[in-house]
Amino acid sequence: MSISTQLAAVRHAIDQSCQTAGREPASVTLLAVSKTFGADAVIVAADAGQVAFGENYLQEAVNKIAEVHELRPELHLDWHFIGPIQSNKTRPIAENFSWVHAVDREKIAQRLSEQRPEGLPPLNICLQVNVSGEASKSGVSPEELSVLAKAVVGLPNIQLRGLMAIPEPEADLVKQRAPFALLRELQQQLAEMGIATDTLSMGMSGDMQAAIMEGATMVRIGSAIFGKRDYAN
Repeated sequence: MSISTQLAAVRHAIDQSCQTAGREPASVTLLAVSKTFGADAVIVAADAGQVAFGENYLQEAVNKIAEVHELRPELHLDWHFIGPIQSNKTRPIAENFSWVHAVDREKIAQRLSEQRPEGLPPLNICLQVNVSGEASKSGVSPEELSVLAKAVVGLPNIQLRGLMAIPEPEADLVKQRAPFALLRELQQQLAEMGIATDTLSMGMSGDMQAAIMEGATMVRIGSAIFGKRDYAN
């Protein structure tokens, strides 16, 4: 199937999940995860109406952003960096992306704030929370989130938009919903502290329905749109 056909199928699945959850489909943004796929695939998706693209690998992403702009300068796309962030890689992220989803340390937020070029709008930030408590997974602990959020919300050139999570995979819908419910509750706790955010970046192909039922405003879908990934490149 073509990228445009698969994109339409994913959008339909989002609409169905929203209907089940009693939500407006427009309340959920589809983030097309284009890592390992070339500029040509991004352009096909963009021509089918896709605007937001997620990338994990910095050098690949920076090259791709430049290539897309060179081939189709009239396209105005939102590029989201969704991979883990090393402190020595913050400058190209601050220069090339409009969103960053995996901030879990104050140092990273400070560097992104300092390195965001003048003339660009504030960089949209999501704090990654380790909702499953996995030792191998990035993210601030739920207990330490409020301290990090307070530190980030006062920084210039960036805007705290919300929270992001990648829970441990579960097959059961009820088990899938629990960590997403926790992320939503943490967002509510921040709001009660006076830190209002509007984004819950949660849910991928396997748990999108559970995420939407718990209030996801952005779902990250890749291979269901672009096809099987080839990591050899």
